[in-house]
Amino acid sequence: MVSQSQSPILVVSGMSGAGKSTALRALEDIGYEAVDNLPLPLLPMVAQLHDRIAEPLAIGIDIRTRGFSVDELLLALDKIETDSGTRPQLVFLDCDDDALVRRFTETRRRHPLAADRPAADGIALERALIGPLRQRAEDVIDTTVLAPGEFRRLMQELVQVKDGRSLLTVTVLSFSFRQGLPREADLVFDVRFLRNPYYDLSLRAFDGRTSGVAAYIQQDPDFGPFFANFKQLLLPLLPRYQEEGKSYLTIAFGCTGGKHRSVFLAEQTAAWLTENGWGAGIHHRELKDNRPARAGRESVVRDGAGGAL
Repeated sequence: MVSQSQSPILVVSGMSGAGKSTALRALEDIGYEAVDNLPLPLLPMVAQLHDRIAEPLAIGIDIRTRGFSVDELLLALDKIETDSGTRPQLVFLDCDDDALVRRFTETRRRHPLAADRPAADGIALERALIGPLRQRAEDVIDTTVLAPGEFRRLMQELVQVKDGRSLLTVTVLSFSFRQGLPREADLVFDVRFLRNPYYDLSLRAFDGRTSGVAAYIQQDPDFGPFFANFKQLLLPLLPRYQEEGKSYLTIAFGCTGGKHRSVFLAEQTAAWLTENGWGAGIHHRELKDNRPARAGRESVVRDGAGGAL
């Protein structure tokens, strides 16, 4: 992790077509100075100049960078840390081979290592060449199934430093199992065992942020014990993740449609984490409206026994 006393240096690398340009634009939106395809010999020089400015710096480097070499890049990162005392954070963007082939086909771009061959050949060669870089990275983001907006959100949450005690960025996510598992999730909990408000016609049209849906789920006799055990499991893990240098943690709750039970549990968890000093962001993947519940539609943030969390 970078030192809090200096502006961070972030190096974004990974597979061609995995989203480096999108990642750099997302970082620019939150105040980073972004430089793409910087020649490797200039990397230590730019890092020295960076010491004179207050803004954080993001540098995009991949196989297309002039003079690219995994060994040279790792040596340059080590030199920056030795000279400045600031360890650059390396983020590796990955993606499934089939998705990469599809992206190159759809954009009609040629893979940089396959000018006269199928894109799949270049992808295979690149993956073999930069494998050690992925192992060295502090953070790996798989963009295979991420929509551009979701990818930008993840990238920004990865680098934002929380106020107070925590450098760990926690995101609580709700999702539908029918739409597939979220690849960015570190911890996944299946809450389909709880009573489903979908079968109550008076509640079907609402989501888990509303008081009626919240009360319905809380009446399930298994909700209280489950949530109490969940909190007991999670709370001691958070400081350990932070001690290990983990930048961000995504906790995901899944149900059938991603509208009622998973949304309610995500809201409950985010509120509880915030009250315990671990400020948590929240995202409901299947809801078009990701804003907090409006007045008159508040979630009832209570535990199974009826006490405030």
